[in-house]
Amino acid sequence: MDTFDWKDKYEYLVMDAREAIRKVQPGDRIFVGTGCGQPQHLVNSLVEHGGHISDAHIIHMLTMGAAPYANPKFREKFKMNSFFIAENVRGAFDEGVGDYTPIFLSDIPRQFESGRISLDVALISVTPPDVNGLCSLGVSVDIVKAAAANANLVIAQVNTNMPRTMGDSFIHVNNIDAMVPFDEPVIPVEPAASNDTLRAIGRNLARLIDDGSTIECGIGRIPQAMAEFLHDKKELGIHTEMFGDWIIELIECGAVTCSKKTINRNKVVASFCMGSQKLYDYIDNNPMFEFHPTEYVNDPFVIAQHEKMVGINVGLEIDLTGQVCADSLGYQFYSGIGGQVDFIRGCARSRGGKPIIAIPSTAKGDTISRIVPTLTEGAGVVTTRGDVHYVVTEYGIAYLHGKSIRERVLSLINIAHPKFRKELVQAAKGQHYIHPDQIEMEWDKVRYPQELERCETLKDGTEIFFRPVKPTDERALSEMLYSLSAESVKKRYFTHTRTFPHKDVQKLTNVDYEQNLAIVGIVPGAEGVEDIVAIAQYFLDPKTQVAEVAFIVQDEWQDKGMGFVLLDYLTRIAIDRDVKSFYATVLPINKSMLQLFYNSGYKVNTEFDGDSYSIKYDLTK
Repeated sequence: MDTFDWKDKYEYLVMDAREAIRKVQPGDRIFVGTGCGQPQHLVNSLVEHGGHISDAHIIHMLTMGAAPYANPKFREKFKMNSFFIAENVRGAFDEGVGDYTPIFLSDIPRQFESGRISLDVALISVTPPDVNGLCSLGVSVDIVKAAAANANLVIAQVNTNMPRTMGDSFIHVNNIDAMVPFDEPVIPVEPAASNDTLRAIGRNLARLIDDGSTIECGIGRIPQAMAEFLHDKKELGIHTEMFGDWIIELIECGAVTCSKKTINRNKVVASFCMGSQKLYDYIDNNPMFEFHPTEYVNDPFVIAQHEKMVGINVGLEIDLTGQVCADSLGYQFYSGIGGQVDFIRGCARSRGGKPIIAIPSTAKGDTISRIVPTLTEGAGVVTTRGDVHYVVTEYGIAYLHGKSIRERVLSLINIAHPKFRKELVQAAKGQHYIHPDQIEMEWDKVRYPQELERCETLKDGTEIFFRPVKPTDERALSEMLYSLSAESVKKRYFTHTRTFPHKDVQKLTNVDYEQNLAIVGIVPGAEGVEDIVAIAQYFLDPKTQVAEVAFIVQDEWQDKGMGFVLLDYLTRIAIDRDVKSFYATVLPINKSMLQLFYNSGYKVNTEFDGDSYSIKYDLTK
């Protein structure tokens, strides 16, 4: 079989970079290929052989290679307009050399097509053409395909090191005006090292991802950190703007199969990738991967067609009402809008979808909080408070959608770094976001005991999630208390009161988890809502190490073994913490509670004063 010689067949298109760059004219609007697919040789040649060029406009998105045109000495020759500010040009933008266009990623191709952003030249990277004249755009299809389709002059660097990716990722040589053969490594991006904060965020994210979900992950270190906590998931799918090396381990461990995807089943769908050479070798001619243009991958309508679509994107800062800034640090433009809003809105429309903002609670070595009373002056809102659903930090998960300002504030404070929670509470009071009598804990000294979270099965087979109470449980606990029958209220509070005001209920939800511990029983409610159906508490006297215990179980959940499970669990916690004994006061009409203590397995001492029983049992025997 004869070897296909593309250089011979398309000799009329083949030239060196110097000759190709001569075709660029002064004043041209020049698109530079995206990310790790940047044609580095062409970009360097643009500066080296572009002596005839002046007042040209460089249009790009995420640039990962060299950006010599960003040097201030070329200010009169090249001006920049970026849809996403990468690290290699950030300094130039800070000095006013470049311009930034904030735009949803899914909208950019339409700007090219309509001519609102006209393109004279597109500098792109491709694989060598196959026998049909088709070149793959490789690791970066994204907005590159639309740019090439709408530019007057397409100059392609033909790189044999570029992976040949499948999908809607090809351009025919008939649509290329100059082909410059030049081999160079595809820009590598090695996986970033993880740390305890990122792993904690990854662990919390994994809790939100159900088997059969389809996942999108934005840029940054969080996706890599999350991957290790997804190994036990089943039949996950991928529909994402981009991916990195993390995808390899999830495919090889069997977590990602794409077999349950609603559309593009059995395919990993993305528009670009950034990773190591190992990743580029992995995707080369791999039919499991399909690369599609941004106008498809980031279309909220397409995203929404996936059931259980989970979108994970990052923020730089979020205020207490839920406004997310993701593209600027105050007045300094730092990155870009990217595909965050595309996926937030698409996932929100997905059946069972979960739009997530993941953000470390602090920055600059824990010296500043990323959860703030108000956004930094000059900071822009990328994701509005009306679009936000889940927010995840290393300290937990907050669900904000449909919540009041007060509920949002408390939810976000609950997942802020403990050292900043008190000042956030005080700021929220000053802004009248929360009640003036909201309890202020010494949160830098209070640690939420996540290790006490667990699932238990009741005697009827129902699974209940038990965890320590949180300040954000006030509304759910209040609703449970108001749902109690008069008899249940009487048994617990020795009165027929039917009033459970904020000032009282918040005392049940703001605890120190040491002297005052409360465990709640949770069942799933409406989307993003946890319904509390039981609470068990102990109040410890640290001098005697003796604790009073109390229980409430919602009427419809009584007689299912809930009380026994709660008492047993609370007892085991107390023993581990060297509590010496439990005591409780029980009315004679509360026969189920009396029976519960008698069946605890401990020797129970009982005294009756004519009105109530005093129950006590030793935990040290």
